[in-house]
Amino acid sequence: MDDLAQKSITLALEGSWKEAIKVNKEILEGNPSDTDTLNRLAKAYFENGNSAKAKKVCQKIIKLDPFNSIALKNFVKWKGIKEKCPSETKPSNTASFIEESGKTKLVSLLNLGDAKIIGNLNTCDEVVLAAHTHRVSLTTIDGKYIGRLPDDLALRLRRLIFLGNIYQVFIKSIDQKGIRVFIKEIQKSKKTENTLSFPMTSSERGEDDMSAKLS
Repeated sequence: MDDLAQKSITLALEGSWKEAIKVNKEILEGNPSDTDTLNRLAKAYFENGNSAKAKKVCQKIIKLDPFNSIALKNFVKWKGIKEKCPSETKPSNTASFIEESGKTKLVSLLNLGDAKIIGNLNTCDEVVLAAHTHRVSLTTIDGKYIGRLPDDLALRLRRLIFLGNIYQVFIKSIDQKGIRVFIKEIQKSKKTENTLSFPMTSSERGEDDMSAKLS
């Protein structure tokens, strides 16, 4: 069953939701109470456009495990969602993805964590920015490691967080290429009033200059 579980996670990361549903159902034939597989099935149903079945599976998980954080989170998130088409944009904190120069940053994570944890993440999930002595990592709300920021950005954010800045982070995309997160400065301390959280890099300045020439 471990091979099938890995296959279902890979299919989810590839966005092959119909196949993921089939594989997760196959796993459940041998163990109908496997909450990890049920969570993957619920997500696959939702991403494939069947929110009613997704919520029904979540309810089953909560009956089996009333404190299952993934099922509880997804059920609350999907509770008010009516049936949607697979092509529709999933419900999200879309306003949170509005880019503001110097205040927001889209970043690809490094050293990704356990595939089972990543397989249960959703686009637009809020995650936690955790500053350590030598790195800045991202975790789920309940503390499970997802990945870490590149060293140069981590060094800058560690200093700004230490000085009192506060940031909010959401999952922007998850696929076979990796995970991208959207970081947003939501509070600046008095000590950093004149310091940008995310100054434009030389490559970004070059792109802006080129755009200006072409416009």
